[in-house]
Amino acid sequence: MKKLNTRTFVLIPMLVAVLVILGYVNIPQPAGLSITFNMIPVAIAAMAIGPMGGAIVGGAFGLISFLQCFGICGFSGMGAALLAATPVPAALNALPSFLKNLYPFFLVFVQRFFPRLIDGLLLGWIFRLLRGRLKLNISFSCAATGFMAAFLNTLLFMTSLVWLFGGTEYMQNSMAGRGMLTYIVAAVGINGVVEMIVSTVLSGAIGFALAKAGFIRDPE
Repeated sequence: MKKLNTRTFVLIPMLVAVLVILGYVNIPQPAGLSITFNMIPVAIAAMAIGPMGGAIVGGAFGLISFLQCFGICGFSGMGAALLAATPVPAALNALPSFLKNLYPFFLVFVQRFFPRLIDGLLLGWIFRLLRGRLKLNISFSCAATGFMAAFLNTLLFMTSLVWLFGGTEYMQNSMAGRGMLTYIVAAVGINGVVEMIVSTVLSGAIGFALAKAGFIRDPE
């Protein structure tokens, strides 16, 4: 337990620091999206610490993503546009003005934060399944977890984006009459492919190295 705690307290701050750095190296793409590699530290946390570690670092990823809507730790043009374009439902008109004004911020926070937290949690269980229950090769298990990190991040982020903001004028213009699935596939495009390839390769290599160093151990 002492070694586990030490490993946890060492890895989590390091991985969060990497997240902050990676927040500034996003590659902008059309439709307001960008190529990001922040899911890789989430995958490493999930493999080294488990579902709880994945959820913690995933939550940090989500918080950084939310802060980027305000130009903190990078900048998200889409996030800023959604904050400005999200109308307040008529059902909230009875609330005080300051509470109504918080509605777009709350919605954007939910969309940015929870998909990344859930991603990290799921990755911890996926790695436990691959390495712990199925006893698959460590390199394959790490690489597969890295692939799922990028895949789930894209799936959860885009699904929540359309679900929560699909009715806004900003998203209607972006979707241009396309259905949810068609829009997601078209919008993600090269982003998702690049993220999945890079996350698979780097997570596999880094995970294997950390396993050799004793930072990643077989799940019990």
